[in-house]
Amino acid sequence: SEDEFNEANHAKKIAKYLGTDHTELYFSSKTALEVIPKLPNIYDEPFSDNSQIPSYILSQLTKQHVKVALSGDGGDELFCGYNRYFSTYSWSKRFSSIPISLRKILANAAKKVSPNSWNMLLRFVPGLNKQINFGHKIHKGIDALKTDNLLDLYFILTSHWQNPTTVVKNSSEPEILLSKIKSELSILNNYEKMMAIDQITYLPNSILVKIDRASMASSLETRVPFLDHELIEYAWKIPHKFKLRNGEGKWILKKILSKYVPKILTDRPKMGFGIPLGDWLRGPLRDWAENLLDEKRLIQEGFLNPKLIREKWTEHLSNKNNWQYDLWNVLMFQAWIDSNN
Repeated sequence: SEDEFNEANHAKKIAKYLGTDHTELYFSSKTALEVIPKLPNIYDEPFSDNSQIPSYILSQLTKQHVKVALSGDGGDELFCGYNRYFSTYSWSKRFSSIPISLRKILANAAKKVSPNSWNMLLRFVPGLNKQINFGHKIHKGIDALKTDNLLDLYFILTSHWQNPTTVVKNSSEPEILLSKIKSELSILNNYEKMMAIDQITYLPNSILVKIDRASMASSLETRVPFLDHELIEYAWKIPHKFKLRNGEGKWILKKILSKYVPKILTDRPKMGFGIPLGDWLRGPLRDWAENLLDEKRLIQEGFLNPKLIREKWTEHLSNKNNWQYDLWNVLMFQAWIDSNN
């Protein structure tokens, strides 16, 4: 129902232009609370992409009308559509001219300024007033200052907990796929490296899991046309200049789309399929989260570091920082444990 997450009006205009059926469903935190207890059984593992909630609700709605639905997943990974590709490359370019020793000094100094203080800049710096979680992004960028190559930078910018071994007791982080295939990616340009990494990690392990299990739990079949193997092979043969041009990703797809839908209806900033999770955790989801993040409970279970988690939870509740994604990781793990007891 929140305006900043609602794309219904834009979708309605496109449906009207094309003459297609248009169905809207508005849901609130109350609906989310009804769905959340089902998530451990729907996903059967601690799965923590919070867009799993609207994905399930959408699947439930779609099942009332059709038996099979199409998903657009894969377009961003194949045709350079994610905003993070551009920000990572831009940051990497800026960092390369600064010696890493100096970057580490700058990072340590900037880290002393709280995310909330960085957010105060929004009031005074033109162009930043529309930034969401600006302070949190700055702090993530500070960690990125310490990297010396683009792929390590990308890994940091796409991670929630920067030091997972401090969260999970008596743990060591295993070697990740990224570190194993760095040399194989050397023939690709910087954008293609990030796209390739996403195609073999994020796409199958998060995006497809999310919609597949949400739809299966709703008895809905989903199909993903972009992931036809012949289309994937063809997309990798297309010169990169047709995917990214003048800072615009998915260029060739947008050119094709403009033949069927006027650009005025589609030329908008990219949005994810998110929910106002940060605000909900401070409000209607607070009691549910507090129960799962109870310090005594965390100590008794013995898996996670109670002190660190409670610190982030306290900072989040006080609005000092927005730790919605970090906390959602923990909450989905805790909810999964709860469902198996």
